[in-house]
Amino acid sequence: MTDTKFDLVVFGATSFVGQILTSYLTQYFADSNEKIRWAIAGRSQSKLDQLKNSLGENAQGLATLIADVNDSNAIKAICEQTRVVVSTVGPYALYGEPMIKACVETGTDYCDLTGETQWIKKMIDRYQDQAEQSGARIVHCCGFDSVPSDMGVLFLQQHALKQHGVPATQVKMRVKTLKGGASGGTVASLINVIQEAAADPALRKALINPYLLVPQNNNTHVGQHYVKSAEFDQDFNTWIAPFVMSAINERVVHRSNALNHYLYGDQFSYNEATLMGQGLQGRMKAYALVAGLGAFMLGAVSKPISKVMKQYILPKSGEGPTPEQQRNGRFDIRFLGKTESGQTIQIKVTGDQDPGYGSTGKMLGQAALSLVLDHQNHGEKALRQGGFWTPASMFDERFIQRLQKHAGIGFEVL
Repeated sequence: MTDTKFDLVVFGATSFVGQILTSYLTQYFADSNEKIRWAIAGRSQSKLDQLKNSLGENAQGLATLIADVNDSNAIKAICEQTRVVVSTVGPYALYGEPMIKACVETGTDYCDLTGETQWIKKMIDRYQDQAEQSGARIVHCCGFDSVPSDMGVLFLQQHALKQHGVPATQVKMRVKTLKGGASGGTVASLINVIQEAAADPALRKALINPYLLVPQNNNTHVGQHYVKSAEFDQDFNTWIAPFVMSAINERVVHRSNALNHYLYGDQFSYNEATLMGQGLQGRMKAYALVAGLGAFMLGAVSKPISKVMKQYILPKSGEGPTPEQQRNGRFDIRFLGKTESGQTIQIKVTGDQDPGYGSTGKMLGQAALSLVLDHQNHGEKALRQGGFWTPASMFDERFIQRLQKHAGIGFEVL
């Protein structure tokens, strides 16, 4: 991989998130001392040229590569030219596997922003052994799901070990503030997961397993509390409701614990929810959110209704929050950890832009750069060798520092 033409290729650069990511990287390299060889890739030369022109003079030397997800030879040719691929081509369950297959075959590192649990599980089962052999390091979930959750728990545990000498065996993540919008691609991915689960009882059963992504040879499974309705949280002294992304984040955090040799302990429990407020008003808001989520799920299950939702209510493919909405977005999530003896630690993770787009573009960009610059070694020299990793098992404090310095993501002990 040392003789490749590029260090990084952005695959799906003309997608909604791909444009955000490409714009971020262009400005980052214009302002930063870090310089790499990179290129943008997609299926349409005209759209790539249009994107390149929109990026201004800083992107004039940017190479463009053509490849469709259905063209395995073109996909493989991209992998053979680069050390790292970052993909924004989703829904990944529909379009993601050809690039995973090509990266694994060529030993190319890879990251993406998928939150599609069932697809991640399928890719691990199919390609883990081959990735170990080729040295390809595959890192899913490098956007809002699941970097704040996964790196937030790692950050909390590092400070728990410093303060108390032991990890927190119980951790709760609670969403305090979440201001942002949704894109057509995100909605399409979510509806696809719901419809797949509705049609497959075995998949429905698998998706509610918090240890779905944990390697099968790790059998230490502790009962987990899943927040599936409105309830009162004594630790936060407020009503809570389900957090829609907990279905992926909780599973990623448990996989990180297993891959990090149970750094959080073999009796670790973790759950996520949304803070709704105190008293009667908080309770009513919590039940209203539960009702809203239920109505969306029922609508998504029905293909005729979901078709109407997509056509008249939900954002269409390529649509999403405006640049101004992305800049005005933000998130603030809180973590409370308890050790086995009852000692506590609290932290918060914050973002300065729309969580799913403005912040995700920056988190994904820094994940790709960390693979390129912080984890250059492959094979026996590598701290992390070939296989399927999570953000908190692949990356370390260098990634947290990148997020703090270059992505507007804050990590703070309270």
